[in-house]
Amino acid sequence: MAEDNEIPFMQRVLDNHFLLLFLGIAVPTVLYIIWGIMEIIAIPVAK
Repeated sequence: MAEDNEIPFMQRVLDNHFLLLFLGIAVPTVLYIIWGIMEIIAIPVAK
């Protein structure tokens, strides 16, 4: 049984401004890199 004064995990995550800033920059960056790699792979090879 959890204690009544224990702070929930998601509340601790959402209260951490630096973590939110990091995730807000890192997640789109990683997604754009993956998207770019997929686009480069999709280019047909010239013969």
